[in-house]
This record gives sequence, C-alpha cells and structure tokens, in this order.
Amino acid sequence: MITEDKVTEIFCMADDFCKFFDAMTAKYTLKPTGKRKYHRNSTMSKAEVMLIMILFHDSGYRCFKHFYLEKVCKQLRHLFTKVVSYNRIVELEREVAVPLTLFIKKVCSNRFTNVVMNCSF
Repeated sequence: MITEDKVTEIFCMADDFCKFFDAMTAKYTLKPTGKRKYHRNSTMSKAEVMLIMILFHDSGYRCFKHFYLEKVCKQLRHLFTKVVSYNRIVELEREVAVPLTLFIKKVCSNRFTNVVMNCSF
C-alpha cells in the first residue's frame, strides 16, 4: 500500500490537475441555453474520487466494493472526511473517467521522460 505522504502528494497533483482540467473544459465547452441545472455538486471532490481509484488499482483488492467499504470508509477515514455511499461513488466514477485517464497519462509520461533522461545508454 502507498504511504500516507505519497497519498497526500498524489492528491495534491490530482487536485491541481482537476482545477486545470475544469478550467479548460469550462473555457472550451458550449454554454447552457438557459435550462435549469438539476445536478447537485458532490461533497467529495473529483481529486478525491480519482485518488480512491488510483489507490484501488494499487491495493491488490479484486472487488472495488470491498476496497471502498473496508479500506476507504473504515481504515482511511481520516484521509477522506466526507465519504459518500458506495452507490454514489460508483456514480462519481463516471464523471472522473476522462480526467483520471488524462491524469494517469500525464503522470506516466512525465515519469517515463524522467527515467529516460536519467538513464545512460
């Protein structure tokens, strides 16, 4: 499992990325045509949902439901103060699918670049 310091570092990176991603999508998407918005904002941020997904894939758990209910809601409760129900986190996963993919691609490409630059052939 990843240490708490590393979790904090990944969260900060994900939060910065989400702020940038939201600004870019707001800038380049079409504006609503005066219809009411019925979607309520989540109590859990996109960065937190992304972090939970990253932790799940690193954890070795095979079932996301068991990971979320046992690990996040019980053992990592001090890191995630505003946890939501399992059904709600599954709904939020869909909203962060694209940002999470782009975030992982960005992080992995930066790591690959750093590894290549530090290697001597």
